[in-house]
Amino acid sequence: MSVAGLRRAARESVSGLPRQFWWLWTSTLVNRLGAFVATFMALYLTLDRGYSASYAGLVVALHGLGGVVSSLGAGVMTDRLGRRPTMLIAQTSTAVSVAVLGFMVQPVAIATVAFFVGMASNASRPAVQAMMADIVRPEDRVRAFSLNYWAINLGFAVSSAGAGFVAEYSYLAGFLGEAAMTLVCAVVVFMKVPESRPDKPVVSGRAVDDGTDEVRLSTVLRDGRFMSVVGLSFVIALIFQQGYVGLPVAMGADGFSSSDFGTAVAVNGVLIVVLQIPVTRFIQHRDPRRLLIVSSLLAGYGFGLTAFAGSVAVYALTICVWTVAEIVNAPIQSSLVVRLSPARGRGRYQGMYTMSWSAAALIAPLMSGLVIDRFGAQWLWSACAVLGTGAALGYWLLMRNLPGADVAAPEGGSRVAESGAAVDSEAGADADAAADAAGTGPAVERAG
Repeated sequence: MSVAGLRRAARESVSGLPRQFWWLWTSTLVNRLGAFVATFMALYLTLDRGYSASYAGLVVALHGLGGVVSSLGAGVMTDRLGRRPTMLIAQTSTAVSVAVLGFMVQPVAIATVAFFVGMASNASRPAVQAMMADIVRPEDRVRAFSLNYWAINLGFAVSSAGAGFVAEYSYLAGFLGEAAMTLVCAVVVFMKVPESRPDKPVVSGRAVDDGTDEVRLSTVLRDGRFMSVVGLSFVIALIFQQGYVGLPVAMGADGFSSSDFGTAVAVNGVLIVVLQIPVTRFIQHRDPRRLLIVSSLLAGYGFGLTAFAGSVAVYALTICVWTVAEIVNAPIQSSLVVRLSPARGRGRYQGMYTMSWSAAALIAPLMSGLVIDRFGAQWLWSACAVLGTGAALGYWLLMRNLPGADVAAPEGGSRVAESGAAVDSEAGADADAAADAAGTGPAVERAG
């Protein structure tokens, strides 16, 4: 491709998305650039504080449990208080709790504060996802979620390297650095990101009751199609988590060093940064049913191939396979969740979806440790292949009776979600036009 072609492709990838999204995207990037606790918690407790590996595992599990607990509560806050207040509360709480954690020395105090850090740091996710759904047109959501996922991984890749050097100097500096960066995120949201929660749909200048006022957690739980997606999301997340909990243990048991693992898993971050945007351009207008099925199979069998790895190069090759699955699955599934969510219940729906990933992060270490210790790593990779096949079959059964154009707008509550999205889109277009006339609205930028 020529230089002009590359420029055109890059312009098309980021054009048409609202300015508000880009400030939200910036907040996400800054937040991930400051990531420290989740990456270095175990090393901090074992190397710097001298605690046992089992205690470190307990603290990391409590951190994950905090995320599970906060998911649903943050979803309710997102719908009741609004997206912006929820993000500000979550980010401010995260900054304070992370800073406090750096000064804790007693085991019980460390474990308790780590639990609250997990709660606070996870609480902003439903609000961020709901706001992106509010401000981005339905046809742009896959691209928008892809760009946001790209920012997460770009920030994580940079922060992992930088935080490693900071940790060699001072772990406390790492904690305080993450607290400072999280406060920067809160400032960005406070200064640049207006509230996007829909109050009452307006069509032709008249308020419309679309039947979504009474969206409760019980409503989410009764939405069988959506809860099936949540269950499949949990299975997929359980597979992907093995790249960070099962893979290092298995490589260590095979005699590979931590630097070998670092070299192999770095392929994941590099590929996401390099391929996320071009792959999204390729899949954006393709049938999401097939993409979800294919990505599930690639994830399962990508990890399944790890059973045959005997060198760093082969491990890296298997990582390439499941990384492609990750690149395809993340934006498609996020867009599907939005389409299944009523406009004024997006916080609760996103909270339930976020909980599936938090629960997977909590259970995956227990799963990998139990299987590897009792049966061996080969059984773990075989289990991943089985789970991937099961997820692919689940997606096929879930959406087989839906026409391609309506795959994201199924029956029942999902039809309400789609009609709400359509009203939101119309109302959003009117709001954008008014804001542009005032000189404050989005120009031609829009992403999510």
